[in-house]
Amino acid sequence: MDMQALNTLVEKCGEDHTATIALLQEIQAAEGYLPRKTLQRLSQRLKLPLSRVYGLATFYRSFSMTPTGRHRVCVCLGTACHVRGAPSVLGEVERQLGVGPGETTKDMQFTLESVNCVGACAMGPIVIVDGKYHGQMSPGKVKKCLKGQEKTQKGPKDEKAQVGR
Repeated sequence: MDMQALNTLVEKCGEDHTATIALLQEIQAAEGYLPRKTLQRLSQRLKLPLSRVYGLATFYRSFSMTPTGRHRVCVCLGTACHVRGAPSVLGEVERQLGVGPGETTKDMQFTLESVNCVGACAMGPIVIVDGKYHGQMSPGKVKKCLKGQEKTQKGPKDEKAQVGR
């Protein structure tokens, strides 16, 4: 993110240090992650130590310091989901995407995450794709859940994701 774009965000969210989290959210929404150079520029612009900006960026799990895929896939492994088969659902997601939790597919289409609980235990096991909850998930339903994403949000530089190769 260039300095002009960052200045626009600062004007929108505020220059006060209390706006730092909102600015990090805006940067991540625009960039897909928090690039090092942008964090350095933010630190300078807000006159905050870089360590403080990094501290916030790394404390909250919702922020990513590395590029993520166009689609975020999250599998809940909380107790209720676990006893209903979440480990096998996660295994099938890993097989379909060819990556493990915390990894992104080479084509930058999917990032896989696992979490301990999303608070929707009655729907478990749960897979969340781009914020949409898919409940009562089973390994047999995974391919269909992921296939629905390969045709969305395609830009000129995107290639079709190959799910279930």
